[in-house]
Amino acid sequence: MSVFHNNILAGASGAGGGAALVDIAVTNLASPYVNAYPWESGTGFGTAYSNPSTLPAGAGRGVAFNNDGTALAVSHDSSPGVSVYAYTVGTGFGSKFANMSPVHGYGGKAVAFNPAGNVIIIGSILYPYCQAWAWSASGFGSKYSDPSTALNGLGNDVSWHPDGNAVAFAVNAGGRPVQAYAWSNGFGSKYSDPSTLPASTGHGVAFSPDGDYLAVAHVLTGFVSAYPWSNGFGTKYSDPGNTPASHGRGVAFNADSNVVSVASDNGDFVHTYPWSSAGFGSRYTKPSTRPTGNCNGVAFSSDGADLAFAHDSSPHITAYPFDASTGYGSKYSNPSTLPASSGTRVAFSPT
Repeated sequence: MSVFHNNILAGASGAGGGAALVDIAVTNLASPYVNAYPWESGTGFGTAYSNPSTLPAGAGRGVAFNNDGTALAVSHDSSPGVSVYAYTVGTGFGSKFANMSPVHGYGGKAVAFNPAGNVIIIGSILYPYCQAWAWSASGFGSKYSDPSTALNGLGNDVSWHPDGNAVAFAVNAGGRPVQAYAWSNGFGSKYSDPSTLPASTGHGVAFSPDGDYLAVAHVLTGFVSAYPWSNGFGTKYSDPGNTPASHGRGVAFNADSNVVSVASDNGDFVHTYPWSSAGFGSRYTKPSTRPTGNCNGVAFSSDGADLAFAHDSSPHITAYPFDASTGYGSKYSNPSTLPASSGTRVAFSPT
């Protein structure tokens, strides 16, 4: 998600100066590959927006709004690897932007706009497994030079530091499951790997909105690893006392950087913990109604009041009110139009 996975910037307000409009989007493995809905905290999903007139070219793998909600990007199987749409929060999809030139010829695994909204980056199946382009209201600009040190595996997820000066990847490689680069108008040097790496393949990565921490959801023991961040990785925090039951697939911090949530395979599928400079707190009580299939993506709303998971089993997306003091509220009703297949990633629009 690694919105970054949670974009937290000012946006448009509703009619009459009321509550800001918010949308939620989820990617999935079957046509139309992406669904978007109006969202209201306390109420949940509204009626699904019409599908984009030009669908993504393959199964949706990642989804991200830009900083002001005027564009929505979907990374997907098959060339061009990412499709980006003009977007209006409260209205839904507009026209698809023209592909980058030259066209990225392979599938995309993950996508994120930088906090300023003028760079779009993807994790992909094409060496060096991550690519970046300038972005504007006109769409794709020039491609940035590839990093001098490539990722050593597919970029499964990507997250920007909130200051826009670093970008991190969860990597499909057992030896180096998380890798990060400095960023200054292009890829800078790769940061040294953390001294204690996640146990195996990285699937999700997220910087905290305050920029002080980085979390990785991964395969094997612990299933989530977290580090202090200060222009590079600090010493890994101890694993949570009650770890996910199986592979971590997605991770997200709330707006106040005091809660971290993990989407995982097997067991209870959703795992959420208080977070502080001391690391993981005791896991919040499990929600009474949980997804019944592997969870692949997780996102908090930009105010932290709601928490959503994308997952394999129907309804493919599940959302809850959430409070850092009390934990999960009662599950929101499912959307009336469900994603067609396994949910892969989920994102709330900025407000």
